[in-house]
Amino acid sequence: MLSTYQYPKYDYVQAPEQKSGVTKRHPVVVVGAGPVGLAAAIDLAQFGVPVVVLDDDNSVSVGSRGLCYSRRTLEILDRLGVGDDTVAKGVSWNVGRTFFNDTEVFNFNLLPQPDFKRPGMVNLQQYYLEEYEIKRAKDLPNLDLRFCNKVVSVSPEDNGATLQVETPDGIYTLETDWLIVADGARSSIRRMLNLEIDGKVFMDRFLIADVVMKADFPVERWFWFDPPFHKGQSVLLHREADNVYRIDFQLGWQADPEEEKKPENVIPRIKAMLGDDREFELEWVSVYTFQCRRMTEFRHGHVLFAGDAAHQVSPFGARGANSGIQDTDNLVWKLKLVMDGKAPDGLLDTYSEERVFAADENLMNSTRSTDFITPKSNTSLTFRNAVLSLAREHAFARALVNSGRLSVAANLTQSRLNTPDTADFRGDMVPGAAMDDAPMQEEGQQFWLLDRMGRQFTALVYVIDPAALDATFARNCKALASGEIAVEVILVSPNPGPAPEGLRVFVDQAGRFAERFDAADGTVYLMRPDQHIAARWRTFDANSITAALARATCNVH
Repeated sequence: MLSTYQYPKYDYVQAPEQKSGVTKRHPVVVVGAGPVGLAAAIDLAQFGVPVVVLDDDNSVSVGSRGLCYSRRTLEILDRLGVGDDTVAKGVSWNVGRTFFNDTEVFNFNLLPQPDFKRPGMVNLQQYYLEEYEIKRAKDLPNLDLRFCNKVVSVSPEDNGATLQVETPDGIYTLETDWLIVADGARSSIRRMLNLEIDGKVFMDRFLIADVVMKADFPVERWFWFDPPFHKGQSVLLHREADNVYRIDFQLGWQADPEEEKKPENVIPRIKAMLGDDREFELEWVSVYTFQCRRMTEFRHGHVLFAGDAAHQVSPFGARGANSGIQDTDNLVWKLKLVMDGKAPDGLLDTYSEERVFAADENLMNSTRSTDFITPKSNTSLTFRNAVLSLAREHAFARALVNSGRLSVAANLTQSRLNTPDTADFRGDMVPGAAMDDAPMQEEGQQFWLLDRMGRQFTALVYVIDPAALDATFARNCKALASGEIAVEVILVSPNPGPAPEGLRVFVDQAGRFAERFDAADGTVYLMRPDQHIAARWRTFDANSITAALARATCNVH
């Protein structure tokens, strides 16, 4: 098979513990140098936390694998320093189309509103994302990335864990205060600790083919139910970087995975779809089954699970890598506060609570998609085909079409870290939601709001006239910024100022912030370090912000 991508090989370097023969203790060890483990490690290192990453391989993953990255994930990748590379190399898209036989019955637009920095989705082969993350990791001085380091045993302790690590130079011992496990769906560490992952394996198989070809297909997601070129089954088509197209063919449970992966069996399927005249080359082929499973809890003392090691979903909906990267975004700021002694250990329990909630939402949507795509009874098949037949003309039927509800950020509306509303608000920016982006200006410079949010608690205060704010307001803002857990106060206004000394004004020129956050004069939003909304009010009150901060960090006594 042709590969347009040159897989890098990273150098193995003997660990300091092996050179010295002395066992070292590290603040954090991450197992797994895939997209999720690297995201956690980069985030920790950017917080100033020394971190060691262990991976049993010395290259990136083979094949497209985690392909679609949602707007929310792209915003996180921006904070990790790899967003621009991902978007520049990837294929941006917002429109998806669904076909029944050869007739379009439904389409959607992931980004119907203007004025967002990032598109609804970007398609990029997983190996590129890992390459960008590894490059970023190597640029961080407090991140020790160790290839060809395989964890062969884990001994959890009350205050950390001890690991035995196998390398080309033998086995050495490593100690850590905190262990983040991101070693994938077949997690060896999960098995070592005898931890279960429960759920459902769907009785169906799908063939993935990465195909290199020149085609003028629109940059869209196309999904066929019962197409004429693959009768009785379904097919998905995505465009990737480098003129690669990802095609997923439903095979049925009786298909032999090894036989189906042979080129002599794959090529006729692709020719039936594309026609005999189109030239193409196979880059990568795989066969997979649907799995919708999760661990009961993602936290086990000082061992924290993330990504596919903690939860697995079917690929339709792009919920795997997206949810895993969002796991780490939730985890790292909490771990940093606990390590610094600024929040109690129990804050990490909310990592498990919130991300189990998000995983259950993903599992529900993934299961519903799978049931619609692969009906397991004649009744279900009849219902599905009736829905598809009606969808072209009737809105109620379009709402029932399910070729994979695509990944969005989880609304953590039930989180105990939220402060309930005390006033009426409209719109989607409820406590627990991930905040929307908006175009801004400061001192004549144009920028995006999320790019200036950082990784701290932030209070966004919407004011019509910044010059009208008094000295008391400024003193309260200064006190919030100098607290043990700092809250940066930023003014958002349709007018440029001036403002009290020490306060910044983000000018909402297009009015998108006011629109998306239902902001009137005096409205306040308290944002967590992961840009989820912790609380909101119609008037600024420093005591209310302090109380909401305590609640959001489990510092309520």
